Amino acid sequence: MMPEDSAELRALYRGFAENHMNPLWTQTGDLMPMHPKPRAVPHVWKWSVLLPLAEASGRLVPVGRGGERRAIGLANPGLGGKAYVSPTLWAAVQYLGPRETAPEHRHSQNAFRFVVEGEGVWTVVNGDPVRMSRGDLLLTPGWNFHGHHNDRDAPMAWIDGLDIPFSQQMDVGFFEFGADKVTDYATPNFSRGERLWANPGLRPLSQLQDTVSSPLAAFRWEHTDRALTEQLLLEDEGHLATVAPGHAAVRYVNPTTGGDVMPTIRCEFHRLREGTQTEARREVGSTVFQVFEGRGAVVLDGTRHAVDKGDIFVAPSWCQWSLEAETQFDLFRFSDAPIMERLQFMRSQVGG
Repeated sequence: MMPEDSAELRALYRGFAENHMNPLWTQTGDLMPMHPKPRAVPHVWKWSVLLPLAEASGRLVPVGRGGERRAIGLANPGLGGKAYVSPTLWAAVQYLGPRETAPEHRHSQNAFRFVVEGEGVWTVVNGDPVRMSRGDLLLTPGWNFHGHHNDRDAPMAWIDGLDIPFSQQMDVGFFEFGADKVTDYATPNFSRGERLWANPGLRPLSQLQDTVSSPLAAFRWEHTDRALTEQLLLEDEGHLATVAPGHAAVRYVNPTTGGDVMPTIRCEFHRLREGTQTEARREVGSTVFQVFEGRGAVVLDGTRHAVDKGDIFVAPSWCQWSLEAETQFDLFRFSDAPIMERLQFMRSQVGG
C-alpha cells in the first residue's frame, strides 16, 4: 500500500532527492521483478549484411595502434547503442586484410575467436603462434598478450567473444600495450600449446597445477566434427542417448579441470539432424549462437527467424528460444553460464 499524498510526504521525497536517496517502496517492481525482465532484446544479425560491412571497413579503416583492432561490435537494440550483444557479453566481427598485423596487447577481459570461414591468420598468444582455420575455437584468456598476423594475400574475418560488458560494469578492467607487431611471425600448423595439451586423455606431468582458464588455446574443427558425428552414429546404433533425439552437442573444456574454458564464458557446439526441432527453453543469463553450416530457424520469444550460415543471434536472460533444422544444422554457442552458476543465479525452464 502506498502512502497518501501530503505536503509532508512531498517534502520527504524532496529530501530524498536532494541527498541522492531513493525509497525502495516506489521501485520494488523494477528492482525485484517476478522474473527477469532484461532491457536487452532477442535479435538476429545476418552474415550477408555483416561481412560486406566488415569488408568495407577493411578498405577504409587502418589497423594499428590506437584503434588496435578492426572489430565491429554487435549492439543489442535494447541497450541504448552500446556495443554489447547482452549485458554481460560482447560479440564482434573482426577483419584482417592481406599481410596485415594487429599489434600485441593484453587486457583483463577474457576473449575467444571462432572462425566460420577462411584461413591464413595466426593469433600469437604469449609468443605462441596459433593457426586460425574454419571451425576452430581459439582462446585468449584474460591478461595474455596477443596479436594477429595475416600471412596470406586474402583477407579473413571471424567473430570475437568477450566478457567486456560484465567487466566494465564491475570495474575490473586493466589494459596494457605490447609489441607494435607480434613477437613471432612463424606459421606452424600446430601451436606449442596444442603439442603439449591436445593429446586426448593425457596430461603432462610437468603441468599438474590446475589453471583457471584452459592452457589449450586452439580447439580444432576436425575434433569437434568427429565428436558430433560419432554421437549421432552411436545414437543410431542404440548405444547413446544424445541431448535429445537428433541433437548432438559438445562443450569445450579446460583440460586441467574439466570445467569451462574460461571463468566467465561457456563455449559449446551443437548439431541437429535435418528436420529436428528442439524443445523451447528459458535460462537465466545470456546466450549467443552463430550458425556454422546449414539452414534452419530460431524461435525467439515466439517470433520465428530463418537463419543461414554465419548468422548470429542472441537470447537474453529468460528469453524463450528453440531451434529448427531445415538441413543438418551446425551452430556454435557461447554464454555467460559460468558466472550465473558460480553466483547461484542459474535457473532454467524447458517447455511450456
